[in-house]
Amino acid sequence: MTGWRRLTSPRPYKLLTCMAAVGASLITGCGVLPGATGGSREPVTVMTWAPNGSTGPDAANMAGMTAMARAYARWVNNNGGIDGHKLLVVTCNEGDTSVGAANCARRAVKEKAVAVVGSYSRHGQAFMAPLEVAGIPYIGGYGASEEEFSSYDSYPVNGGQPALLAGNAKQLARGCERVSVVRPDTLGGENQAWLLNTGLKEAHRPAPTDVRAAESATSYDEAAGQALQGAGTADGCVTAVLGDRTETFFDSFRRLEPSYGDVRISSVLGSVDQPLIDRTGGRESPFEGAYVAGWYPDAGDARWDEMRQVIRKHAFGDNRIDPDDTGVQTTWIAYTALKEIVTAIDDPQISAGKLTVALNQGVRADTGGLTPVLKWRFEDMLGSSAYPRIVNRKVTFQVVRKGRLVAEKKGFVDVTKTLADASAKG
Repeated sequence: MTGWRRLTSPRPYKLLTCMAAVGASLITGCGVLPGATGGSREPVTVMTWAPNGSTGPDAANMAGMTAMARAYARWVNNNGGIDGHKLLVVTCNEGDTSVGAANCARRAVKEKAVAVVGSYSRHGQAFMAPLEVAGIPYIGGYGASEEEFSSYDSYPVNGGQPALLAGNAKQLARGCERVSVVRPDTLGGENQAWLLNTGLKEAHRPAPTDVRAAESATSYDEAAGQALQGAGTADGCVTAVLGDRTETFFDSFRRLEPSYGDVRISSVLGSVDQPLIDRTGGRESPFEGAYVAGWYPDAGDARWDEMRQVIRKHAFGDNRIDPDDTGVQTTWIAYTALKEIVTAIDDPQISAGKLTVALNQGVRADTGGLTPVLKWRFEDMLGSSAYPRIVNRKVTFQVVRKGRLVAEKKGFVDVTKTLADASAKG
């Protein structure tokens, strides 16, 4: 109940002044926005965080997300701001550590940010509590932590990995007689296998062969052999969801595959994406022909044209921003949603409390078709015990053709039933 009481008592917003601009990570200075009515609209300060330059074999590096946030701010401010408000973006290197995530959250509080937008962190337990205490909404995170789909202060724009796995099961069921799933030997990995099993069962397919693999392995020959045996040689499919280790698994898989016959491979965005395909040979990539479930339209879709134009004109050649990267795309969508929300509030001063009230009362965010129209009322959420905060339960089916991820099926696919069934029976 504490969270709901907080909604009716927004934090004071008059502290959002030029003092928030301290530090080189801020995009713009202070001042009155050209075109703002009477110069009375105060700046809106937000934060975007992501790991940048992290080291280690399993460390995530998502520097394109903070760079995209900066480019978005330059673009929107050059065009009158958001509903007359200058957008101030504070960025933070989360470092892919729990300490870094907590520090970024505390910095968001210190900088008087009214929201954290379009960010990436696997450490929800570390960053969400400081945001909840301060009443700062977390809008459009990447979906890398469970807390993004359970905290009352989180407003996701995609369905996270659960939606991708549910979609992957539906995609595989269309053409695969037998499926092997290779997943981490962890509790989270068990949930992955259960989601795939639920989706395949709905399509009257047999349960997948569940292959457990060590997350830190440097070779997956044994797991690849088990997966190939489970898939069989006729209309069989192998899907691997191992994050950054997915590439390593498919290296092992391809070395063994000729002796087992032709087996279709599959994964989800985040484990396989366009930058990985480009890096591993493009048309000659081992992922050629692979099925991939995604959150958004494929990167070549015309609905991304505005984002690409903004990157060309306002990123100043920043090579960290890859428009094909899912993290960059998520940040763009999150800021598009923020723009819709602030415009709908239509107030000279925007506070975290006002954003939260608007979000909870059903403000609509049209992302130009990159997602369904987003709303975050209680009745818009899945509401299951496992995934209570998911509002976007639609995914896309993609396939790798001639080295490019392209649409395998037009439009979005609704995975609500699979998510609900998996949650109820899990």
